[in-house]
Amino acid sequence: MLEKTHLLLTMQQFIDLKSYPLDQPRSDRYAALVNQCQQEMKREGMFNLQGFVNTEGCNEAVAEIAPLMNHQSFTHRRAHNIYFEKDVPGLPPDHPALQLVETVNHTVCADQLQQTVIMYIYEYAPLRRFLADVMDKAALYLMDDPLARANVMAYRQGEALNWHFDRSEFTTTLLLQAPEAGGEFQYRKDLRADNDPNYDGVARLLMADDDQTRSMSMPAGTLNVFLGKNTAHRVTPVEGNIERMVAVLSYYEKPGRLFTVDERIGFYGRAT
Repeated sequence: MLEKTHLLLTMQQFIDLKSYPLDQPRSDRYAALVNQCQQEMKREGMFNLQGFVNTEGCNEAVAEIAPLMNHQSFTHRRAHNIYFEKDVPGLPPDHPALQLVETVNHTVCADQLQQTVIMYIYEYAPLRRFLADVMDKAALYLMDDPLARANVMAYRQGEALNWHFDRSEFTTTLLLQAPEAGGEFQYRKDLRADNDPNYDGVARLLMADDDQTRSMSMPAGTLNVFLGKNTAHRVTPVEGNIERMVAVLSYYEKPGRLFTVDERIGFYGRAT
């Protein structure tokens, strides 16, 4: 873990704790923030904290990560269905919910991010407690997986993250750098439920025949938390010479969470 005093100073320097008082969990302002985020989550399936990390923090993070992204990142390029699964029980291979889409991005893993701003933020205990309070959980834990616990992904000209569902109940991202154009976050709230896969609805979404699909652009520094397990989502193709760079921070209700070897190889090109 990071040295406590260094971590605290970094959080005060880079996170807007005046607007988002994560370090004051007993205050009325903290309670109001939690309530606001809970209401937005119920209404929209997500909440956004714009300016959560300031410009200095984003610039520092990008400066640290850019050399890794340019020379050591894994290029994740594959055709996949919305489930990232080869077979879906109960669905014939030609079902329109299984049509293939393409994802292309460049990924830096947690083991490459040690002692960076992103790992400082990921391991910041008040952020974990805040997310647990918003999600009405007793506690949240850091992921144990040495590769997947925190990632940074970059999307370049013409590249996109295509339609998919997440494996976890909710997803936490931090946009570090916005592109010149494109790179919009699109999502369809509650497209499926734990007891209803809604395959026909999934097929309509993939055929661009769903009028409840929403699209949004976020400025750098935005913390976005959304219910990714049952909300289909994607990032549209990036346009221009500036990469869209986003950190994905993984927290779980139970400790000890690891990716399988196949998941690591599929997403990161390596098992260790």
